This record gives sequence, C-alpha cells and structure tokens, in this order.
Amino acid sequence: MDQIFSAADIGSAIQSALAPVFLLTAIAGLLNVMVHRLSRVVDRSRHLEANMTDLTTDNRRIAVSDLAVLANRMTAANWAIALCTMAALLVCLVVALLFLAQLLGGRLDVVVAWMFIAATLLLTGGLTLFLWEVQLALRSVRVRAAFLLAERA
Repeated sequence: MDQIFSAADIGSAIQSALAPVFLLTAIAGLLNVMVHRLSRVVDRSRHLEANMTDLTTDNRRIAVSDLAVLANRMTAANWAIALCTMAALLVCLVVALLFLAQLLGGRLDVVVAWMFIAATLLLTGGLTLFLWEVQLALRSVRVRAAFLLAERA
C-alpha cells in the first residue's frame, strides 16, 4: 500500500498547527477564571435572595441594589464565557485546517487567516466583557464601602 503522505509532511503539519494549541491553553485558563467568577456571583445572588425576608427595610433596599449589580455581572460573565468559548472553537478549527492545508499543499490559507482573525476578535470581545464584569464588581464594593463609612460617622 502506497503512503499518501510522508512522515516529513505529517511532521511539518504538526509543527504549523502547534502554535494555536498554546492559544487554546491560554483560552482554557481564562475560561476557568471566568467560570469561577460566574459561579461566585450566582452563589452570592442565591444567598441574597434566600435571606431577603429576614432583612430590614434599609438592608433589603441594599440587597436589591446588590442583586441588580449581580445580574449585570452575570450577564457580562456569561457573554464573556460564550465569546471565549466560540474563539476556542474557531482556534480548534484553525488547527485542523492548518493540518489539512499542510497536507493538501496550502490551498486553505485564506480560510485559515479569516478564521484566526475571527477567533482573535471573539477573544478580544470576551476579554473586554470580562474587564467590564470586574469593573462592575469593584464599583459595587466601593459603593458599599462608602455606605459603611457614612453609617459609622
């Protein structure tokens, strides 16, 4: 049986597809952080909702305000996770296409380039939304600290 591809062709294909695999590893790490933050936000909102009846009127007003911020954080984190996941999927396709392009003689260069650009744009959007979620979290903590300082005075 004749070999379709030589070992050198396969080795070269693996080399060209290896760099995006490192990007996949980085995206996986980012997704891990984002999912952890989302789960903390969900846990905090469930805790606030469960204890809402035990709160005084002023504390209930604060809790409702916190729930609104948490809802915005959940939305931002959810979209960030979705965009980064789509970026990871496109990078997986880029790896597969790079491998095929190497074996087929480079006929897929334009498709690979556009898919990598799309993956980069999706990753940029996901990171931007992640930054927004972090800013929402920091803003709500600063507001609470100002409220507590006013209560002490």
